[in-house]
Amino acid sequence: MVIKERRKRKDIWKVESGKWILFYFLLSTFIFACASPQPTAQNQIVTINYSPFIEFQMDEIYACANDLSIILKISENPEIKFQLGESDVLLDFAYQIGDEEIIVVSNKQSGLQSLLLDEVRNLFADGENVWVYSSDSEMQKVLNQVVMQGRSVSVSAQLAVSPRQTVEKIESQSDAIGFIPKSLITENLKEIYSLGSFPILALTESEPQGAVKNLLGCLQ
Repeated sequence: MVIKERRKRKDIWKVESGKWILFYFLLSTFIFACASPQPTAQNQIVTINYSPFIEFQMDEIYACANDLSIILKISENPEIKFQLGESDVLLDFAYQIGDEEIIVVSNKQSGLQSLLLDEVRNLFADGENVWVYSSDSEMQKVLNQVVMQGRSVSVSAQLAVSPRQTVEKIESQSDAIGFIPKSLITENLKEIYSLGSFPILALTESEPQGAVKNLLGCLQ
C-alpha cells in the first residue's frame, strides 16, 4: 500500500509539473511577443524645390514632413515647388499654404520715415544705395508690378541673392534701402512702406496623391 501511494503521488507530481511547465512556456511566449518591436512604417520621399524668398517658411514645411514620416529631398524636377506670389504660368494645381507681407526697409539710423508710393518709386528709380533682386525672381516681379509700374530700377541698384543678404547689407549701411518679407525684419531695420501681403504657393504638375497630398494637407 505504501509503494502504491508513493507511485500515485509521483504520478500526480509529474502531471502538475507538466502543467506548470506548459504555463510558463505560454507565459514567456506571450511576454516575448508583446516585447518584440513592431515594424515601423517606411519613410516616404517627396522631392521639393523652393526659392530663397520663402526660406522663412521652410521650418514649418519640414516640421509637417517630420510628423508624417516624410523625407524631403531637393530636386531640379520636384514633385512640389514652393514660391512667393502668383506663378507666371496658370496652373490647375496651385495650393496656398500661407501668406507674407513684403515691406520696404531702411537702416534704423536712417532719417527716412514712412513714405508714399511715389516716394518709394523714386527711391528705387534714382537711389544710389538700393538693394534689389534678379529680374526673374518673384520678389522683384512684385516690386516691379506694385511699385515701379513700368519704371526701371536705378542703374546703381545692387543685386542681392536673397532677402537675408538684403537684411545684412542694410543693417551695415545707414543709407541703404531694400525690400524683404516682413518676418525677417530685425531691430536694426525699420519699415518705411508696405507692398501688401502675397500668397505662399505650393505648385504641382499633377493632382497630388499619396505622400504629396498628405504633406499639402498638413500645410494648409
